Amino acid sequence: MNFNSLFRRKDISNEGHVGEIQDHGLKRILGVKDLTLFGVAAIIGAGIFSTIGRAAFHGGPAVSLLFVFVAIACVFTALCYAQFASMISTSGSAYTYTYATLGEIFAWAIGWALILEYSVSNMVIAISWSGYFMTMLEGFGIHFPHYLSIGYLNAYESYQKVMAGLPDLPTNVLQSAEIYRNAPEIFGYKILINLPAGGIIILLTSLVFVGIKESKTVNNLLVYLKVGIILFVILAGFFFVKPANWSPFAPNGVGGVLGGVAAVFFSFVGFDSVSTTAEECKNPQRDMPRAMLYCLAICTVLYIAITLVLTGMVSYKELGVDDPLAYVFQLVNMDFIAGVISVSAVIAITSAILVFQIGQPRIWMTMSRDGLLWPKFGKIHKKFKTPAFATIIAGILVSVPSFFLDMQFVVDLTSVGTFFAFILVCSGVLYLDYKGYSKKAKFKVPYVNGKYIVSIFFLVAFALFILKLDYKTILEEKPLLIVFWIAWVGLSVAAYKFRFSLLPTLGILTNLYLMTELGWSNWLMFLMWLAIGLTIYFLYGYKKSKLATIIKR
Repeated sequence: MNFNSLFRRKDISNEGHVGEIQDHGLKRILGVKDLTLFGVAAIIGAGIFSTIGRAAFHGGPAVSLLFVFVAIACVFTALCYAQFASMISTSGSAYTYTYATLGEIFAWAIGWALILEYSVSNMVIAISWSGYFMTMLEGFGIHFPHYLSIGYLNAYESYQKVMAGLPDLPTNVLQSAEIYRNAPEIFGYKILINLPAGGIIILLTSLVFVGIKESKTVNNLLVYLKVGIILFVILAGFFFVKPANWSPFAPNGVGGVLGGVAAVFFSFVGFDSVSTTAEECKNPQRDMPRAMLYCLAICTVLYIAITLVLTGMVSYKELGVDDPLAYVFQLVNMDFIAGVISVSAVIAITSAILVFQIGQPRIWMTMSRDGLLWPKFGKIHKKFKTPAFATIIAGILVSVPSFFLDMQFVVDLTSVGTFFAFILVCSGVLYLDYKGYSKKAKFKVPYVNGKYIVSIFFLVAFALFILKLDYKTILEEKPLLIVFWIAWVGLSVAAYKFRFSLLPTLGILTNLYLMTELGWSNWLMFLMWLAIGLTIYFLYGYKKSKLATIIKR
């Protein structure tokens, strides 16, 4: 095995570079509006109905400013995605961008990480959707059998905890155990299956299979409904705002506000899904960069408005709940709006599932074309013009576990994969700058020479960390921060030597810091997942790669 062959790169001039649009059999029907709505659908999911409350509970009304800060941090990465989208008009998102810059082995790692991000996270989202859906049905007086809306594993584990006599079990565990106890049996086996979770995946996969036009129409409708309801909630809540609740603005200081940075950042994750539909976009070089920035701007405004309304309606001390939007309206005796919010949550999560089910098959399709996956994954349906086989497999991989499992434990694991992809995309832009390819891009990340700035930022941040904070305690609790500081030193040296652009560098540092927030266990699980992927690559992808065939010739 030639070590250098692991870093063989695709020629981006063959990937729709600088205005050239290739026809791979998919329908190019998406405009900037459609792409923007796909981004809004992916970003505004379950997070807006839960994350905001927890963050406000710790940081107070000042969390509204945290959304601005995090949105700016996301822009660093979004700009890098936008530059690649203006240069490469094929599907594949971060996988394709990394293949063109850092090489095949990194591209495979990203593709494998995106399988984790899209597939496993959609299992979690589907299970969350099931919970909101059941709440909505109960609100309409419809009583769906509980044993048909819970995964077997979740109910069984809860039952075991109750039987073991564990103290202080939460209410949801006691309820799950009771469902297990009362569930009907067939041949001695309990019948427990989460039909709503698996069912919504099957339904949306069928829609994605039929075509991007139909998926676009449904998604646009769902997003219009979702944003309309959220605006209605903001307007209704405005009349109950008491400015006195905004004081103190930051009750727990900067530390309390920044304590929610990771959770708030997760509320923005999803804008990258826009880039998976590049081959179905009419003018990807122009529209995709715009759509990514537009959707971030829209979601930021909505997040800030909702945070200010929530913290103005009630004291921040009352927001430490999982459903803050519904909770505050119940406190002001507006149960009707609380019911509207439960419907909105179902709509919001449905559109998020749809976008991720669209994205995953297109990444597999691109990897298949490159020879890294079985050729069947790259086949386009003659009638529907969609990656049919990849879509079906994605639907099976997500729906089957959703029927039976409780996948909450992998939420942070999917986040590791997301941040890993973001870091490599930002690194890819630095590579394009170094090679001079960025000059040909229709959209370019604004260049700010980081030769000295990166080092100055490091010295200031490290001095504050050592002199103003209890750094020993922090490092004991978060030892992975050592990796972050070492990486910053390395980037400072590289920025001085190669005149790195500041914004992509800040994108790398932002995402790496957030990775350190996730803890050792999540990194270890991600490394195990990566090891499995690399095994598959060396057994199949390395030999079957189209680039390997070209090099041999």
